Amino acid sequence: MFTIRHFTTFLRILLTTIMLVLTSQWLPADDWPNWSGINHDGISRETGFADTWPDGGLPIEWTREIGIGFSSMAVVGHRLFAMGHESGVETVWCLDSRTGAVIWKHQYPGELLPNLHEGGPGSTPTVAAEYVYTLGKEGQLFCLNVADGKVVWEKKLQQELEVKTPEWGFSSSPRIVGNQLILEAGRVVSFDRRNGEKLWQTEPHDAGYGSAAVFQQNGQTLIATLDCDGLRIVDAANGTQVAFTEWKSPYKTNATTPIVAGDEIFISTGYKVGCGLFRLQNESLEPVYKNPDMRNHFNNSILLDGSLYGFDGDSHIGRLVTLNCIDFRTGKPAWKQRGLGCGSLLIADGKLLILAEDGTLVLAKASSAAYTELARSPFLEGRCWTVPVLADGRVYGRNAAGKLVCVILPKATGSR
Repeated sequence: MFTIRHFTTFLRILLTTIMLVLTSQWLPADDWPNWSGINHDGISRETGFADTWPDGGLPIEWTREIGIGFSSMAVVGHRLFAMGHESGVETVWCLDSRTGAVIWKHQYPGELLPNLHEGGPGSTPTVAAEYVYTLGKEGQLFCLNVADGKVVWEKKLQQELEVKTPEWGFSSSPRIVGNQLILEAGRVVSFDRRNGEKLWQTEPHDAGYGSAAVFQQNGQTLIATLDCDGLRIVDAANGTQVAFTEWKSPYKTNATTPIVAGDEIFISTGYKVGCGLFRLQNESLEPVYKNPDMRNHFNNSILLDGSLYGFDGDSHIGRLVTLNCIDFRTGKPAWKQRGLGCGSLLIADGKLLILAEDGTLVLAKASSAAYTELARSPFLEGRCWTVPVLADGRVYGRNAAGKLVCVILPKATGSR
């Protein structure tokens, strides 16, 4: 029989549980459904990670060979999506994120295009509701069912947009804006993500290799892209160009995604070009600064609390590459750190999670005061240029040869 005493005991246990949850360091699970994470900023919302790692490094949970490429991963629920190339075939993989087991795969013919690098796909899958969107090296655009990998619709960008395959292949990751799928692909183009209907496209230009950034200004939804002609702002409703400023590199290799904060837009390019901040006002991009203190070759900087963290330097022309921190508003350098090669990073729990070019996984404080390393662990080997991802406490990374690795980050004492 349920009595008042039973109810009082139950209520006390319930209140205690609630207080423990509220006062503990809670580690919420988070998806990473597209390039740069759920908020498109390279920052995970997960917290509660330890500042120290085990002696000898983090134990490997699982590994899988997925084929040559530089495409990053998307993770939603217990499904991980990745891409790779082997023997003239590109593969879209759907794996169990906990075990690496294959759930399904979608394959199609594709060229490797190993132009001064290993080649293979460079675009990251994008998951939106029941669909996953992928872009192959030669412009093979697919909408696939998340459940079984069946093709919903497909496009070939060369024919659809009347453009050539860029020198380094198509690399833009699909960006979803409502029911639109946006790509930078020698034109900025919008497709209806549900059926593949082309909604609009801009005039042709030299293709860039980054992705589209989306932001709001004066009631308009705008799109910022960095192609190999310059920084371009278009209206998401119809593709009308709002503003443009020239920004060229010596080898037509602008490869990063613009970073937008309010009415200011940051861009960066390697090959001794540097970075610039522009203010969008009255349909004009007014320069705030330009300097050589952040030259992102292909991996984006990340903005946190007014500071930009990113890799300065080129991967293959012999100059020293450093991890730099600069002030977003002024461009002034805060610090530089050697020894990580032309790596990549994400930010989580106030920390930099860095994948060094040699495959070492590094944890450091995200602070403009100084570079402070907290932990490091063996993780991968070979050339590692691809940004790792963090989802549900697991870090996933890949190398150019196609080895995909998963480790679990240790939690801080008292976290759940």
